[in-house]
Amino acid sequence: MTAHPHRPSAFREFLASESAGGIVLMIAAALALIIANSPLAPSYFSALSAYLGPLNIAHWINDGLMAVFFLLVGLEIKREFLDGQLSTWPRRILPGIAAAGGMAVPALIFVAFNSDSPETLRGWAIPTATDIAFALGVLSLLGNRVPASLKVFLTALAIIDDLGAVIIIALFYTSGLSLAWLAAAVAILVALVALNRFGVMRLAPYLVLGLILWVVVLKSGVHATLAGVALALTIPLGRTPGAPDHPEDSPLHALEHALHKPVSFFVIPVFGFANAGVPLGAISAESLLQPLTLGIALGLVVGKLVGVFGTAWLAVRLGFADMPANASVRHLLGVALLCGIGFTMSLFIGLLAFPTDLAMQGALKVGILGGSLISGLLGAAVLLLSPLPGGADSRS
Repeated sequence: MTAHPHRPSAFREFLASESAGGIVLMIAAALALIIANSPLAPSYFSALSAYLGPLNIAHWINDGLMAVFFLLVGLEIKREFLDGQLSTWPRRILPGIAAAGGMAVPALIFVAFNSDSPETLRGWAIPTATDIAFALGVLSLLGNRVPASLKVFLTALAIIDDLGAVIIIALFYTSGLSLAWLAAAVAILVALVALNRFGVMRLAPYLVLGLILWVVVLKSGVHATLAGVALALTIPLGRTPGAPDHPEDSPLHALEHALHKPVSFFVIPVFGFANAGVPLGAISAESLLQPLTLGIALGLVVGKLVGVFGTAWLAVRLGFADMPANASVRHLLGVALLCGIGFTMSLFIGLLAFPTDLAMQGALKVGILGGSLISGLLGAAVLLLSPLPGGADSRS
């Protein structure tokens, strides 16, 4: 039987789109910083606060466009756990352990700096996230200095990390619930599950109900982006009966492939452009030493390094998992540093933690941008100084 080449090429396409999208995100974030510190700054900030219907532009981006991002995240989580890189326990062990350590240690570092500050303690989850697009963008700039196995490891780790972030948002950043709207959301979700159970393979009914679900969840008090994840988990992964057994024939794969480029090249860069603008003139040495800023920056730089590298190295050392193919300890160290790039999800969680406090938002953005920049530079430097990986795997 001839093996179909579709699955590996789809995965390479995913890595390519995420890597290129990461570079576009870097450009968008840099552009936002430049504009926020130029004569165009008043126009930039007033445009974001201008209302378009019931929401202002910033809310449309953070609650609307990012729901599409979370839809893609949910699709990737479901596919990887059922039909991909995380479909078996041996494949889950190393990235799972590293992701758990990479979320726990940054949170503990943040809490250590903010334990005496109840008003900032709400941001404990900000440094727990890894930005897969940014991290893969840095890896793509390094070319064949990084073995392909580490790109797979980083992607798997980030997907588990995203799952953790979704759970954290649902449990800790939801308030003011409306039971009536929540009941309506549950009813729509039951209808989506019923479509799946009855074998409906057309995407249109799912997307129509998903749009209604987003509106209902927005009004319920649960963050609207979680509607994207809930919708994703109901999209069928199975193939239409009688169709060729190609993985891309499922509704889930079709929707995932349709969303990759719009999310990578539009949704995430627009979010980055709308939220990375920080007036640098207001930053002082004193503001950099605030517990909120320090907790986030050190959580990303030190916490991710210790959490990801420490747990992964220990798991390999104790024989619980194998080192990624053709990778050295130094390679693993470099990738662990890159996990400290927490841009997109960290910003998103930060805005949920401090939705109306502009001073807190400015401090957390400085911490995220500073910590992510330091992590990215250190990770790239370590990987550049690492020996070239051997074997064909490095050229994949």
